[in-house]
Amino acid sequence: MTLTPINPPGQAWPGVSMGILDQGRGLFVSTGHVGTGPDGEPVTTSAEDQVVALFENLKTTLATAGLGFGNVARMTSYVKSYDPEFMAAFRAVRLRYFDPACPPASVMVQAGLYDDRLLVESEVIAIGPQA
Repeated sequence: MTLTPINPPGQAWPGVSMGILDQGRGLFVSTGHVGTGPDGEPVTTSAEDQVVALFENLKTTLATAGLGFGNVARMTSYVKSYDPEFMAAFRAVRLRYFDPACPPASVMVQAGLYDDRLLVESEVIAIGPQA
């Protein structure tokens, strides 16, 4: 087993990989991704904009691993607090990225996040081709 850190240009955090890929097994596990912009700061223009930024950040990490949203088998999201309006926006954005006929399971739990401006953090497990 060889674990390969996945760090897209501009997204690496010191001491943390954005994901880990085991090519031999075709298994990818991401760290938590949030809705930050290119400057690394949370997107605060709207809840929807922050969720889009989160999914775009995940998309970049998955692409760096040679994967896409079609490879995602599990998505776990941690929301700052339950808000029906936010959840509706989150689900609507999620459907733009995942096949609505086969979306991955998603668990939502209330959580404290590292920056009070963040509304949600998500992580994925994806399955790709075996080497």
